Parts: sequence; C-alpha cells; structure tokens
Amino acid sequence: MKSHNFNDTIAAISTPVGEGGIGIVRLSGKDALAIADKIFSSKDSKKPSVFATYTTHYGWVANGKKIIDEVILTVMRAPRSYTREDIVEINCHGGIVALRAVLDLALEKGCRLAEPGEFTRRAFLNGRIDLSQAEAVLDIIRAKTDSALKLGIEQLKGNLSKEINKIRKGLIELLAELEANIDFPEEGISRLNPADFKKKIMQIDAQFKAILESAKLGKVLREGIHVVICGKPNVGKSSLLNALLRQERSIVTSVAGTTRDTIEEIIDIKGIPVRIVDTAGILEPRDLIEKKAVQRSRNQMELADLVILIFDGSKKISKDDEALVRKIKGKNAIAIINKIDLKQKIEKDKVLKAFGHTIEISAKKNRNINLLEEAIADLVYKGRIWAPESVAVSNLRHIASLRQAQKLIAEAANSLDNKLSFEYIAQDIKDALLCLDDILGRRLSEDLLDKIFSEFCIGK
Repeated sequence: MKSHNFNDTIAAISTPVGEGGIGIVRLSGKDALAIADKIFSSKDSKKPSVFATYTTHYGWVANGKKIIDEVILTVMRAPRSYTREDIVEINCHGGIVALRAVLDLALEKGCRLAEPGEFTRRAFLNGRIDLSQAEAVLDIIRAKTDSALKLGIEQLKGNLSKEINKIRKGLIELLAELEANIDFPEEGISRLNPADFKKKIMQIDAQFKAILESAKLGKVLREGIHVVICGKPNVGKSSLLNALLRQERSIVTSVAGTTRDTIEEIIDIKGIPVRIVDTAGILEPRDLIEKKAVQRSRNQMELADLVILIFDGSKKISKDDEALVRKIKGKNAIAIINKIDLKQKIEKDKVLKAFGHTIEISAKKNRNINLLEEAIADLVYKGRIWAPESVAVSNLRHIASLRQAQKLIAEAANSLDNKLSFEYIAQDIKDALLCLDDILGRRLSEDLLDKIFSEFCIGK
C-alpha cells in the first residue's frame, strides 16, 4: 500500500464474485469521469463527465466499436461521495466474465487496481469518517445477526466517536487547567483545587467505566459465543441441535453413539451469534475413532463459553450423568431435562441440587425450546435490554486503547493523591489522549492502517 499514490484513480469489482443479476465495478479518483468517458457510451451519446451528480444512465461499456456489456452507470461527484472523490459505479450483468472484462478495460484506460479496503481508507484519509467508523464498515460486512448489524451501523453513524470525543474534551480541559498552573504560576492564576480536580478526574474515570462496561456485550454481539451440547449417549443432543436449527442437521437414531464427531453450526438466538456444537456422547471409547471423538468433545467443553448438559428425563440419574456434572464444574452451564413427552423417572432434586435450575423440554416434539433460547440470551444480556442506539464497544483494538487510557487516568489520580508534580499528572493525561487518538485515527501509523484495511475485500 505504501508504494501506491493515493492520487491514483482506482477501480475494483465491488460485489461478490460469482453468478448474479448485477455486479458492480467501482472507480474512484480525480480521473474517474475522464476514464468513464473512454469506455461508456450512453443512449443519448452524452459522456459521463457532463452527467450531474447522483444520476444514473443507461448505455454500454465498449472498447472502441466492440460492446462488452449493457450497463447502468452512476455518477457521484466529489466531495459528496463515499471517498470524497469522484466516483463512477458501473452496474453490469453479474457474471464474472462480464465484470472482469469491464474492470480490465478500466485498468487499461488509466485506473489502478484498488488495494483491499482502499475505498474505505480514502474515505478515512479524506476526512469523511474517522478510523473507528471505517472499522465499523468491516463489522457491518461481517455481521452474523441483526443485533451485530445494528451495532455496526450505530458505530458507523459515529455514536462511539461521539462518546470518545466527549471524554477527550474533558481530558483536554483537565490538561489546560494543569498547564496553566505549570506554565504561569507567576501570573497570579489561582492554583487548582486538588479536591475539585480529583472530582473531575473521577468523573472521566466513570465515563471510561461506562463505555468499557459495554465491551463484553459488544464483543459477544460481534463475535458470538461458543456453546457446547453434551450428555451421555442417546439423551437427545442431536435432536436438540436440530430443534435449535429448525432443520435436520444431525442424524438421530435410537442407537447410542450415532454421533461419533463434533458437529458445529452458527445460529441466531435473540440477536446473539451462537456457535453451537453437538458433541459425541461416547464416554468409554471402543476403538481409535471413538477415542478421538471423545477427546474432541472434551476439548470443546474446555473451550466453551456455555455448556448445555442434557439429562434423559425417562431414566434415573446414572454414574455417567454424575461424571459429566463433575467434568463441567466451574463452567457456565444450563441443565436440560429432555424427553418430557415420556414417563418421567429422573430424580429432579439431584439436578436442581447441582445446578439450582433446570429447563424441561422435548427436543423431539419441539417443546419448550424457546425457554432454552431465552435462558441463553439472559446469560449474555444479564437482564439488560440492549438498545441498538446505545454505545457498545466491540472492537478489540478499541477496548485495549480504552483500558490503557483508563489506567493512565487512574495513575493521574494516584499522583494527585500523593502530591506529585503537576508535570507527572499532565503526562498521564497526555498519554491517555493519545490512546483515544489511536481509536479515532488522529494519530496515524501506516503499519496500523495497513493492518486494518488489509482485512477488507478489494472492492470496499
């Protein structure tokens, strides 16, 4: 990326490669309209360079007299475009051959092939969005649920940036007050009151705590949670997975040990992306394959954010059940009594003693599955109702910078309590400001930008 000139006009395919009704080739830069003039012929013979902004036009992309594709061309003039540069988007037929042909022609006539994320990088460098908003674009693209999508959109709108800028403003005011006392004591400026100043520091610390409180939830909405279904053979693990998926994904038979490997799927439970794993129920392996299946199941249980332990309600608690209870001790767990459609023999009091609560279901008859979904959501949201317009930090880079900034503010407060020089306190506040500037992109590092935008697709 460093070797390229951001004054170049770039082009790329901006839609997924494959067959589709429409595919888009996007051009951005000072020569976008001039290059479009060379390759586009409109029905009324006008050139894109004379088209008004935010207008679409029917015509053909052609190389001389050779027509390549029938297209709709859209013009968005600087500075009111995604990149704040002139943008031309060519809506082609969605086959890869047509798209490649149009892109190759644009490159031949003067465009450079865009780097991954370069359109969004230009939007950032040209001041249309800050760095946290640029990263939100990738969150939107990768969103697995409606809640994750809403979270990304709110961050793209600048909600997180607004909160960070509020904290930043408060830090600048603290710094100005300190430096007035450091630089001009002889001017008769009253020295700051330590108690009042400490109160202001703690108010900012409270702002950091509030925004970081959302981090765990934000990360879950963005990345999801890892849930493992476990239980002894033939208790209904695969039936439960199928019920949650609302389709038959796992083979279900009356033969114990049918599932001989872990099966994974991602589902949306109340807006939470859940990677759910159905494990093999084999406890005593009979061959090498079953031995590996057991090991995989144990590994999944170790890594799980949440374990769902299933008991067969039509049978009494067995030693195998008790062994599994011991194995998941200390982990977040939900106890399920399955097969309530059959005559019950299970000693419920033993389950309640181990878990304090249980959910009774029939995976086969699809009964009370909603209660399990609600229990999973409750564990994540912890009783809070997340409003999509609220700030929820989800980006690990942002979380790390916010934590470091909060740590520095705590050190500033400690220095004030210990009556250290104002210079020490001022330096902690300056360093905290730099942490916030890293989030917003006010302090630029080419290596950091390269890393962030390399995760984007080429056309975004």
